[in-house]
Amino acid sequence: MHKNRVLQKLKKGECVNVVNLGFFPCSSLVELVGRIGFDCAWLDMEHRSFGLKELAEMALACRTTGMEPLVRVVKGRYTGMMKPLETGATGLMIPHCLSTEEARQVVNWAKYPPQGRRGFDNAGPDADYTMADRTEYMIHSNRETFLVAQIEDQEAVDRVEEIASVDGIDVLFIGPADLSLSYGIPFQFEHPTLKKAIERVRDAAAAQGKWWGTPFGSIEEGKWLVENGARFLAHGADVLAIKDGFLRYRKTFELICSNGKINYDVING
Repeated sequence: MHKNRVLQKLKKGECVNVVNLGFFPCSSLVELVGRIGFDCAWLDMEHRSFGLKELAEMALACRTTGMEPLVRVVKGRYTGMMKPLETGATGLMIPHCLSTEEARQVVNWAKYPPQGRRGFDNAGPDADYTMADRTEYMIHSNRETFLVAQIEDQEAVDRVEEIASVDGIDVLFIGPADLSLSYGIPFQFEHPTLKKAIERVRDAAAAQGKWWGTPFGSIEEGKWLVENGARFLAHGADVLAIKDGFLRYRKTFELICSNGKINYDVING
């Protein structure tokens, strides 16, 4: 049983670099990203079509590189929380967490007694395939599994201080797109209302000794987040990297051959 890399870095005050994967549910791609040096693979079962078999393969690829598999689960189902953990997830992200009741339910489903009421099974990779001592495994799982509550609704921001107080929730993670929709300011990420909401999440996390973060798209935005205490930072996605790469390839081709003609000026430098 291994120490959770994400929790180790967060406890040291270091930034965790998270990348969104799973649009192309491929273990080789996940392994490549892990070898590049990312801390955490955000594997999205809320929006993507892959199932537990693909998740198991991607979680194994994470283990081979020391990257932590964080699964954004389908909200509201016990098996939707428990099965990803048994498949190898070391963290769970809960979308649209709206209240303390929902946050406590997640902890109850994801943690073993006495912290929660997760059903016991030690046959999976999370328990070293029955080779771990059962009692030590439960203690280890409770300690080394991290839970991320997504704050992406106005209702959640209004209750964020209460949500942050729930024991077992480790990270508050802002979903800026859905949050902007909730406030009626679609994709206006610099809008004062959205900025104020983000600052409220920041302050609630600090008051309760929790970590917080959000996706970011630019160096300037990332610097602001780090300066304001964010340590759980998501940047990049497999679909974006592949799209941008192939757009670049096409642009290069069009520079050399345009309108069916060879551009000798480009070829000859």
